[in-house]
Amino acid sequence: MSQAKARCAADSIRVLVVSDVLLYREGVARGLAQLGRMAIVAALSGTEAIGRLESLAVDAILLDASIPEALIVARRLRALRPELPVVGFGIGSAATSVACAEAGLIGFVGRDGTLAELEQAIEQAMAGEVGCPPQLVAMLCRRVAALSGTPVQAPPALTRREREIAALASEGLSNKEIALELRIGPATVKNHIHNILEKLQIRRRGAIGAYIRARSPQIAVHAAEEEWQPPRQLAADSAFAAC
Repeated sequence: MSQAKARCAADSIRVLVVSDVLLYREGVARGLAQLGRMAIVAALSGTEAIGRLESLAVDAILLDASIPEALIVARRLRALRPELPVVGFGIGSAATSVACAEAGLIGFVGRDGTLAELEQAIEQAMAGEVGCPPQLVAMLCRRVAALSGTPVQAPPALTRREREIAALASEGLSNKEIALELRIGPATVKNHIHNILEKLQIRRRGAIGAYIRARSPQIAVHAAEEEWQPPRQLAADSAFAAC
């Protein structure tokens, strides 16, 4: 191989072509190779690609998005090598492109796309850009807008006992002191503290007070326990007034 050809090969983007249709993957692989800027490492089925991906030296994946299992294959490949950009081809609609984007694809070429467009989409993906037609860009924007309007997850629901313990813990009482106040065992208090931390998604018991003071109007209590009143020491604390 001449030095010029060796340098060209070294600069080429190494591509894995994935399709369950042998004619498709072989045809695309040969066509891209003939254009000269891509080095085709392999042309494999989805199952073969999943099994061999970790051992292949590739820069990008070109996936036939028209196969029934395309989204599953895309997610599996992304899980194995998240650093590799995945470009889909053979996409039939903008809606399918949105599903592919959610599966992690970064480039899209429709069924009427050309080899030159495939090559361009791969190069854009390697540069960290998303290559797709304007219609898809508009649809993706609408999808993002719809997602931004998704209601926020409901605040956590603490049981009556959890609210009692949270109130006392926020005052700095130890597990033993809370147990004496509520006439329950220290181990029971410890379990409740663990559950409170999980529900509020915080790591330290010292943060319980700050969390509740900031969000007490939003923290729900189970409907069956709505008549609960705070412990007597905290009755004046409006942050723990009954919901």
